[in-house]
Amino acid sequence: MKIATILFALTVFTLTGCKSQDPAVKAANEAEQQAWFAKAVQALNDREFVLEADQVTFKRGNFVYVNGSTNFVSLHKDRATIQLAFNSPYAGPNGIGGITVDGSVSNIKTSTDKKRNLIFSMSVTGVGVSARVVIQMVNGTNKCSATVYPNFSSNVITFSGNLYAEEDSNVFKGRSL
Repeated sequence: MKIATILFALTVFTLTGCKSQDPAVKAANEAEQQAWFAKAVQALNDREFVLEADQVTFKRGNFVYVNGSTNFVSLHKDRATIQLAFNSPYAGPNGIGGITVDGSVSNIKTSTDKKRNLIFSMSVTGVGVSARVVIQMVNGTNKCSATVYPNFSSNVITFSGNLYAEEDSNVFKGRSL
């Protein structure tokens, strides 16, 4: 009986300790997130970024968790890449279980909303893609989503994850169409 009481007390103390966070740790986390945000904004301005997706959402709200190194949206100067790859026994057109499309970029626009969240949009046109891509990044962090609006269908796809400068990213690009 005493052991059960002691275990219960330890559990309660542990759980209440987890709820409160040391102000110094919280400040350090916020500073780190702010640094990632600043670097991501600079990458967007330089037009050299990669959004590594950890989740992909499809037209009707269905979503899957994915690997960020093979599911991404990237921009290098005036060339964009959109890659979608699943862990599949089939190689797919890109050789890694999905599809990779490249295209040239035009109509780049950057704005902020009332909460100072960043909105970056571009048109991507290439052999396998003709779409509008809208990236929304939460103020103070590098967490964002990129929604791909195809021009010739309604199959909208949203990539959710973190945005990094090219030099901080580690993605594997498959064969392009």
